[in-house]
Amino acid sequence: MFAREQDFGYFCGIMTVLVAPLNWGLGHATRCIALVSRLLQQGNEVVLGGDGDSLRRLRTAFPALRAVQLARLDLHYSAGNSQTGAMLRALPQIIRAAVEDHRLLQEVVRREKIDQVISDNRFGCFTKHAHCIYMTHQLFIRLPHGWRWAEGMAYRLHRLVWKHYDEVWVPDYADEPASLSGALSHSPEGLPSDRIRYIGPLSRLQPADGRDTRYDVVALLSGLEPQRTMLEQTIRQRYEGSSERILIIRGKVGEPQVEWQRGNQTIVPQMDDTALVAVLQGARKIICRSGYSTVMDLAALGVLDKAEWIPTPGQPEQEYLAAYLTSRR
Repeated sequence: MFAREQDFGYFCGIMTVLVAPLNWGLGHATRCIALVSRLLQQGNEVVLGGDGDSLRRLRTAFPALRAVQLARLDLHYSAGNSQTGAMLRALPQIIRAAVEDHRLLQEVVRREKIDQVISDNRFGCFTKHAHCIYMTHQLFIRLPHGWRWAEGMAYRLHRLVWKHYDEVWVPDYADEPASLSGALSHSPEGLPSDRIRYIGPLSRLQPADGRDTRYDVVALLSGLEPQRTMLEQTIRQRYEGSSERILIIRGKVGEPQVEWQRGNQTIVPQMDDTALVAVLQGARKIICRSGYSTVMDLAALGVLDKAEWIPTPGQPEQEYLAAYLTSRR
């Protein structure tokens, strides 16, 4: 685990904590694994909340914990190079999900006797009946080039969301030169809220002595469809007939754990953390999206310099992170 215990400001005593990540790819869920592990180590009771693949990923990691269903969010990207239209079309669904989350949370907090709620980017998971924390690495929303003029407005709207929460946790370092998220969570003028805590990067992965050197390249796939499948097809075509040995981890939750071979390519739906650490440490190159949870995982293993970042087309946050991390090498 990356974050330091002293950075988790509100952790005191034994509590019942609801941890609820956004269902937007798997990154929000995987980084919450580190949070849940820390809470359990401290003796707290944890209830899992969410929907879709994100909740399934948490339940796979912690099968003994209770889980509650929150508002369903079923988002899809465009197959093109711009996601502006897809996101605009998704706005009504995002707003409805936030309103429904807020309604459902009141009952969940009462029924499960929740003391604290940790919402990873779920806008509506706040209530006056529990201590509520909003976790995000993107305080400053990046917009596509043609919409940069509206970024100030997007920041103010985002602030309206986290003003409903008792604390805002940023999974990054407060010291900007050491930051993994750069301008996404740091402002040259500073942030006006005294409720913001930088808790350090979060990762469930830890370096290990073992290295699996069977593969020259590891492709770590993630994100929303159809862009996830499109990247998989691109990588498979790129390495078809190559002398390099490539492992493609498809990032598919709930599929049978079947490994199949096609020439120099080994393809698996997912890997357990021990095997994943070994192949990432042993590979010469790692191909992946520049999603922030992936960034934190590779940083935790000390393998950021191996990454070939392929941001999701039209996703400004990932485009920024790819350029920012590449410039730091």
